[in-house]
Amino acid sequence: MPKVKVPRKSTVIDMTAMCDVASLLLTFFILTATARQPEPLPVDTPSSTVKIKVPETDIGTVTVGTGKVFFGVKGQLIRERMLEKMGERYKIQFTPEEKKRFSLMESFGVDIHQLKQIIAMSGDARNKAGLQPGIPMDSVGNTASQLHDWIYNARVATKEVDDAQMRVSIKGDSKEAYPTIKKVINILQRQKVNKFSLITSLEGLD
Repeated sequence: MPKVKVPRKSTVIDMTAMCDVASLLLTFFILTATARQPEPLPVDTPSSTVKIKVPETDIGTVTVGTGKVFFGVKGQLIRERMLEKMGERYKIQFTPEEKKRFSLMESFGVDIHQLKQIIAMSGDARNKAGLQPGIPMDSVGNTASQLHDWIYNARVATKEVDDAQMRVSIKGDSKEAYPTIKKVINILQRQKVNKFSLITSLEGLD
């Protein structure tokens, strides 16, 4: 008995739905991604094999390089409250607009009396290399340094806003002289902050 041959047909897969899903996912990731802000004081951190990530919240970072010290704290509301307390401490009045603009700054390194000029600049202008001379970190007599006050008020602001203890990390350049790092550590220890992190780069595996 003869066999009936079924004509072969090419298989066609409609990829329209797949392309739509891919486009939606790509659009979602682009719109929700946060652009990395340029650092006003780029440093070459020492290498390490430690893989612990820096926390995303309730952390203040002291960046040290070329003899300068910059400071930044996570959280816009915390930055605003920190600036308010520093304004009270140094008798400087910051407007609501200045507080808002300051809350968008990842870090800064300038004497508080020149801070208004830095706040008024655009992001690209204020992050220009060499513009900010660093936060004063030397005490005068019995008066604590500005870096001491920034760290202290950042800790207070973190407690008030998030009801959490602010963790501290030091991000130092691998070629930075030790005395500068030691000054920062001494400032932390005067506030009884004896536990802090050192930010490093992940060492490549051979």
